[in-house]
Amino acid sequence: MFRDLEFPEGEARTLALRSELMISVEKVVKESRLTRAAAARRLGIAQPRLDALLRGKLGQFNLDALVAIAGRAGLRVELGIVRRRVVQLRPTSWHGAPGSSGK
Repeated sequence: MFRDLEFPEGEARTLALRSELMISVEKVVKESRLTRAAAARRLGIAQPRLDALLRGKLGQFNLDALVAIAGRAGLRVELGIVRRRVVQLRPTSWHGAPGSSGK
């Protein structure tokens, strides 16, 4: 969706991840039937911060914060890494790589 709005690819992916995390936390909060104040306490955030999350204020949350909040909500966040294309790396360009001096 964010790519369709002409965000650069990397930014679009980050926004999509943040959005997915916010939606997941929102579902947990709604299913808990807790008041917003009680839910905020359980999530370890201030109620105005929870209100911003529930209103979808993406710009107020970085990915790290959302992963932490999701964890406190009882969600397990998993990261998948996929190589899009093969990139030839020279081992000597990495410190400590086999064949390099490590200096």
